[in-house]
Amino acid sequence: MTKPVLGTVAVLIAAAAVILYFAANSDPETSADTARQSETAEAAAPPENTDRTERPTEVIAAADAADDFDPEIPRHGSSLFGELKYGPDFRHFDYVNPEAPKGGEVRYGAFGSFDSLNGFIVKGQAAAGINLIYDTLMTSSLDEPASEYGLVAESVRHPKDFSSVTYTLRPQARWHDGEKITPDDVIWTFETLKKNHPFYNAYYANVVNAEKTAEHEVTFTFNQTGNRELPLIVGQLPVLPEHYWTGKTAKGEQRVFSETTLEPPLGSGPYRIADVSPGRSITYERVADYWAKDLPVNVGTNNFGKVRFEYYRDTTVALQALKGDRVDFRMENSAKDWATEYDVASVRKGNLIKAEIPDENAAGMQSFAFNIRRGKFQDPRVREAFNWAFDFEWMNKNLFYGQYRRTDSYFANSELASGGLPEGRELTILKEHEESLPPEIFTEPYEVPKTDGSGNNRANLRKATRLLEEAGWTVKDGKLTNSEGEVMTVEFLIGQPTFERVVAPYIQSLKRLGIAATIRPVDTAQYQNRVDNRDFDIIVQTFPQSLSPGNEQRDFWGCDAAEAPGSRNVIGICDPVIEKLIDRVIYATSRKELIAATHALDRVLLAGHYVVPQWHLSYHRLAYWSRLKHPENMPPYSTGFPAIWWMDKEAPTPAPKPDEAE
Repeated sequence: MTKPVLGTVAVLIAAAAVILYFAANSDPETSADTARQSETAEAAAPPENTDRTERPTEVIAAADAADDFDPEIPRHGSSLFGELKYGPDFRHFDYVNPEAPKGGEVRYGAFGSFDSLNGFIVKGQAAAGINLIYDTLMTSSLDEPASEYGLVAESVRHPKDFSSVTYTLRPQARWHDGEKITPDDVIWTFETLKKNHPFYNAYYANVVNAEKTAEHEVTFTFNQTGNRELPLIVGQLPVLPEHYWTGKTAKGEQRVFSETTLEPPLGSGPYRIADVSPGRSITYERVADYWAKDLPVNVGTNNFGKVRFEYYRDTTVALQALKGDRVDFRMENSAKDWATEYDVASVRKGNLIKAEIPDENAAGMQSFAFNIRRGKFQDPRVREAFNWAFDFEWMNKNLFYGQYRRTDSYFANSELASGGLPEGRELTILKEHEESLPPEIFTEPYEVPKTDGSGNNRANLRKATRLLEEAGWTVKDGKLTNSEGEVMTVEFLIGQPTFERVVAPYIQSLKRLGIAATIRPVDTAQYQNRVDNRDFDIIVQTFPQSLSPGNEQRDFWGCDAAEAPGSRNVIGICDPVIEKLIDRVIYATSRKELIAATHALDRVLLAGHYVVPQWHLSYHRLAYWSRLKHPENMPPYSTGFPAIWWMDKEAPTPAPKPDEAE
């Protein structure tokens, strides 16, 4: 599962709460997924209400034999395979401080700019943190890979065949204007987001109807059975106020959802917008009478009185703002900066904390991603040649201070990553498609090319040359040319100047192959527009993954997404085998089956050489002023910032602008 105020059942349910929060501060050296939560106003029509008859017959069982609960009885939460860590009477999540003090203002550095407060459309650049004003039907815990608990929804139930899901809304759920949150709001949100956002249209492709089935009840109907993930991803739905968006502004103008706006929208969440300086800053203030503040899922969370995002032109300036005490918290994405920029008095004195916090999430795939819609990249041998030209070991030694691990899986840092030769259930799945797969999948373990780190990678470049020659490209007069006389030219489109130092040595290797490679730096808005419209050769792209992958894989690798502007299938992959393997993942009836299906999908994606894998970390690099505090026992799947952190007003570095009212 993935994204929208987005999420995939684990990280991405968790990330649903913070994806827009950090998107504006992502540095591509270790970038989070920066695909925006906005899409074209003219979204593709919803898919037909037809079942997927091609689904593997053994995967459509109604329920796993291991389940020991009746899903038709309303529950306080939902899990991919039935089990929940927290019972119906839990008081708070284990990783929060239920006594955390409230108040204070936390300042976060974002880069680039923003021109809209609507994060659900393709137009414009949404302000960071806009998700803070909204609630979702369900909310995730940060110490489980695939579980949700009721937020706007008081309970959830579904039939044993997973053909629908029903939510009972909390009668006390309110918008910030005091109006009740109703099933009509939920239905309107669902229909509006599918219409206006290609991601939602793809993510909820199998959710074909939403209807009010009781005073406080809404039921979503699916066009297939056996898809265990659908109840969970519907639970991630942010709820928007129909009466607000269909109403008029203070000037008497009709609001248009598909258009950008700087009018602070109505929400129901723990924060509301307090101040906006377009493109420069946005401040959210804690809602003192927030309707859900005492729910178990919210105890110990949303502690800051204000959350402020200050925009900077690039991450270098934002780093200086942190060291100058104009920003309180930074997730560091640059190995060079982490190694060299924090030897300052405030760190040595312990006022500015430099911490490495373990990250047990799947690392996903950060990569140089090809646009295979372009003819020069359609031959996998060409794409593989680019991988052989990439000298990670030299780069890690000379640019990254040895901090990174080379990524060799789309699900790196997890049990979902394939490895060695396929065996067992994974092999059985792959054998069904043997005639359509490269034979080396069954005979050769996938390995990324390696060098000795000296910078002398001639052997790898010779391998790259052989692959290019096999694909019909030879060097003539120093230029890589095909049989039609076309010269291989490649442009690396980048939206952040800090990444130029990474691309530059790679370009030098490519030039040794006769490839005319260049860097094209553009601003954030132009970058996103070109990516959305597929106007690029190669970009740095992260495909984030959770520990419970599912429907979001369609948006990454599915045929429908390949043709949808603004989808996350930036590569343009459309392969019938991959389509079937995605279904295998989605319809897995047990954890064991999910792992095997994901291994198979991972292996086929790797064999396609759709990307040049980059690198990953198994920990978060955080820098923050000592006035910020977090629980002693941090959740394994998230930093929890800002939700579970708080301000210590007695710390040596006093909180800026404390909210005395709280």
